[in-house]
Amino acid sequence: MRNDVTPGAVYRPRRDNLWFARTRNYTIFVLRELTSVFVAWSIAFLLMLIAAVLDGSLAAFAALAARPWMIALNVLALAATAFHAVTFLNLAPKATVVRLDGYRLPAWMIQGGNHSLWLAVSLVITFFVLRGFR
Repeated sequence: MRNDVTPGAVYRPRRDNLWFARTRNYTIFVLRELTSVFVAWSIAFLLMLIAAVLDGSLAAFAALAARPWMIALNVLALAATAFHAVTFLNLAPKATVVRLDGYRLPAWMIQGGNHSLWLAVSLVITFFVLRGFR
């Protein structure tokens, strides 16, 4: 028996604060979770826009949105939200099992359907937004 160990002492292993950086899948998982902050910012910014339209203070909101730091933040939020969406849609085959006549659909079909629907909805929204600027 060692003399430097206190009887009844609890073993506490050292914490590795960068545990997620050791594996690519864990790194992507943690990055996807961190991008949720930017998704929340995008929702808050959209709510601020809606409030500005309803209050009639759209000019003040446009002045705020035109500031360089706000543009940089929103470009970063767009990239983070796109990363979040792509990685989330790529996980769908692991969480959803789709069977047709007892045959399980392959992952690429579920992912392709998700990404195709995302593209279609984005195109419809783009059409109506651009049509409103004429």
